[in-house]
Parts: sequence; structure tokens; C-alpha cells
Amino acid sequence: MKEVFSEEIKNVEINNMEIDNICSDDKSIGNKYKNCESTLKTLKDKILKGYQVNMEDIDILLLADIDLLTEYACEIRDSFFDKKFDLCTIINAKSGKCSEDCKFCAQSAHYSTGVEEYDILEDDEIVENAVLNYKNGVNRFSIVTSGRKLTETELDKVCNTFQKIKEKSPIKLCSSNGLLEFDQFIRLKESGVRRYHNNLETSKRFFPSICSTHTFDDKVRAIKDAKEAGLEICSGGIFGLGETIEDRIDMAITLRDLDVDSVPINVLNPIKNTPFENNSKVSYEELRRILAIYRFILPRTSIRLAGGRALLGDKGRVAIDSGVDSMISGEMLTTAGILTKEDIEMVKEMGFLVRDDI
Repeated sequence: MKEVFSEEIKNVEINNMEIDNICSDDKSIGNKYKNCESTLKTLKDKILKGYQVNMEDIDILLLADIDLLTEYACEIRDSFFDKKFDLCTIINAKSGKCSEDCKFCAQSAHYSTGVEEYDILEDDEIVENAVLNYKNGVNRFSIVTSGRKLTETELDKVCNTFQKIKEKSPIKLCSSNGLLEFDQFIRLKESGVRRYHNNLETSKRFFPSICSTHTFDDKVRAIKDAKEAGLEICSGGIFGLGETIEDRIDMAITLRDLDVDSVPINVLNPIKNTPFENNSKVSYEELRRILAIYRFILPRTSIRLAGGRALLGDKGRVAIDSGVDSMISGEMLTTAGILTKEDIEMVKEMGFLVRDDI
């Protein structure tokens, strides 16, 4: 993406206090951003009728009053998702010893993080976990494995496990197994998998700063192959890697261009002994704004709270009120999550219906 922000916006220091002041002061950057409330409402109404935001619109979103921005983001969400909330769970089916050098990841073999290491779990353990999650009210379950991609032997085992889950539960099946090839995606599809997960993580510009053992284009290729194989796509990223606001917007536009179905948003939980162990944490106000902007950019796409939600203090309640319609529940891959029962109680208290359609 060549250019995201206008020169006026680039000349403003984008922090929460200044952002909230700009739209309440017509003199800050001239007449272009007068009447932000009226402009924002007009933009919201256009989106509800099928409009796609452009870069000039995004300038306005970056400067809008945060409470008004999140309010309208929720209106967009509710219009397209009808107050239905989607919960999914994952199982860490293969852990550690990953050949890739992603600087945020506890499972990379390049860093001594002390993460538990094991090969593919036995199918009975995975099947039992999937069945239990369905009984607990979750309608989507993913088998996640570490490593660049599965070997053929590992893929055989994972596909066999998916088939066994199908025999015992109607839960929707997802998979996250790295940079697979087209024929491997076909096999997952034939085993009952509906959706494949492969995060972009960040923008194409910033990606070389977080990983050198594979490329952004490798990820895009895998996503396109999975789509061609008939799989839905779950792809998002991590905030707090050292990226700029422009990188976050760039990733959202790429995800829109790829027409993904679900966008998981992770907040970096810095892991000791990784290169990003001392990264500054993303503030909640910063997270609220970018989630709301993602809803304006991706009005019909699921925006899913994922890793790092336990760091937020309120289990993500305020983040949900920024336009979010879904989240990962239960344990994360290598960090603590939140109990599914607690999540279901929270989203119901907030007025949502937990999706149970299969």
C-alpha cells in the first residue's frame, strides 16, 4: 500500500489525548475535519448500505472521538451480525521445536523460553477435548500445531483425528498447521475442516522485522491456496510487535483484499527470552480505537479477540464494545486464557446470543 494517511494526519502526533482533542477543535487541522460527529455518522450509514472505506475515510477514523467511534462500530457489527457472538476454542496439538524465528513466539526453537515440547497429541485426547468444548457451548474447534508445516505423516494423523471428531460431534472444525500446500488443504477439507487459520501477523512492510525464515508472501500464498481448496479463512495479527498505526491499517486492507472470513486480533504478551520480551504493551485505548477502525474497514468480517485478552483486566468487555463479534475462549497456545463458562456468562450479560448454529 503506497500511502495510508494524508499529510495533515502525518503531521499530528497520534496519541490518545491528541486524537480525542482534534475532532473537538475545528482549528486543529482545518476545515477538512470539521463536524466529525456528522461526518462519522454519514460514513457509518454509508457502510451499512455497502460502502467500502478509503484512505481519506481512515484519516477521519483515526481522529474521531473514541466513544463515538466505538459506538458506531458496534452499530455496524450489530447490523451485520444481529447480536450473535461466536466462540471458538483451540488445542495446542503439537508444541515447541519450531524451525521458524518469529520474534514474538515462545514455540520457536531459536529462543530458550522453557515452553513445553511435544509431538502430535494422541487422537483420543484431541477428540475428547473437542466433544467437551461442544458440550460447554462452543461451536468451533481448531487443532493448532507448531512448526513451519506438517509432515505428511503428521498430516495423516491430524486428518484421521478430524474424521473421528466428526463421528462424535457436530462442532465446526478449523485447523492451523502452517504453510501447507494446495493438495494438503484439499485433504483437510475432505477430513471435515471448514476453516483454515494462518495469521499475516502484521503488514508486508513490517513483516521482515518480525521473521526471517519465511515471508509475508509465503503466508499470502498459503491463504490463497486454502481458499482455492474450498476452505474459509481465519487470518489476523498481533498488535504490540513494534509496528506503526500505518502497519495495522495496511494489514486490515490486505485482509479485506484477501476476503478472509475471520480476523483474530492478538495483543502481544511479551515472552521472556524472545527478542520482543521488552516490547511496550498496547494500551487499552489504543486497542479500542484500532478494533473500531477494523470494524469500519471490515464490516461483514468476524473480528475475533484472541491471545492477550487475559491481560486486559476486564476479560475484553470494553474491547467487545469496540465492534468485536467473536473471540477465542479457553486456554491459548502457550499463555493462559479465560474459562469458556466465564466467557459465555459475560457475552450473555452484554446482550449477545452465543452462536450455536452448526
